[in-house]
Amino acid sequence: MRLLDPQFLILLLVPLGLLFILFGKNEGFEKYFEPKLLKKMQQKKGGMSRKTRNILLIFSLIFAILALSRPVIDKGEIKVKSSFIDVITAFDISKSMFSDDVYPDRFEFAKRKFYSMLDYFQDGKIGVIGFSSKAFLIAPLTDDFNSLKYLVKNMSLDYVTLKGTDLMTPLEITNELLKNSDKKALVIFTDGGDQNSFKKEIEYAKKHHIKVFVYAIATKKGGVIKTQNGVLKDKNGDIVITRLNENIKELAIKSGGAYMKYSLSNSDIKYLVDDIRSKFKAVTKNELTIKDRVEMFYYPLIFGIILFLTAISSLPKISPRRRA
Repeated sequence: MRLLDPQFLILLLVPLGLLFILFGKNEGFEKYFEPKLLKKMQQKKGGMSRKTRNILLIFSLIFAILALSRPVIDKGEIKVKSSFIDVITAFDISKSMFSDDVYPDRFEFAKRKFYSMLDYFQDGKIGVIGFSSKAFLIAPLTDDFNSLKYLVKNMSLDYVTLKGTDLMTPLEITNELLKNSDKKALVIFTDGGDQNSFKKEIEYAKKHHIKVFVYAIATKKGGVIKTQNGVLKDKNGDIVITRLNENIKELAIKSGGAYMKYSLSNSDIKYLVDDIRSKFKAVTKNELTIKDRVEMFYYPLIFGIILFLTAISSLPKISPRRRA
């Protein structure tokens, strides 16, 4: 047994000093009266003597100080291996993600689904990128999900000027970020862009062992793209309507990943995370050594409380004075 906070033992000087004063004080009424006479003179008020109560209070303080010093029993060390699944999450930040066919818009809906994904994916390390015709690194691989939520929450499309959706760019960034992994996981929140064929992307994904999990956020009916001046129009003045491009499903399936349409229920993200877990094994990143200890502070703490309660519960009762 040892003490984790032995510095608190210096406080024992206080109760030990009180004990010295208590037992070193010999002067009293005994000096002036015979024992028999003094016994008759003293009025019995019930309860234990003042000296006994003081001793109990002092020892309750001693036990409280011992509890503060945290006595423990060391039982050795435990080695804990931390394992993670590395996943890159890509947000489509093209103008079409401003479309209002999904409330409040496709991009904000993607953020909310990402937050749910983090809640279910506690055994993962997540990296975040944004892409349109180019890709941008927003956050490297990390298990600090609070920071990820903050970064994604403050990610905005207000200043995005790039047009189009190039699905090759997130694949290339994923291959670079996970270059040491045999199998790479990429989750894409997108409306599918406007490509008819994803043949090149599929070949690249297979070559570099990237499994693509697509979470499609759009409707077949489509929606308009909101701008500061109203809605987006083409060069002929017609309102631009963007719809779900289901052709991207081919990229997800043929790369060995999965395709999922948006849903208002959070269970869909749970199924997506479970599917990733089933296809990827967690990789051991590091080994932590934790000391196995048994805390013993509660024993002196309990004894101290019992002594304190005993001392204060035995105080003499003061009878009210009778009026003449």
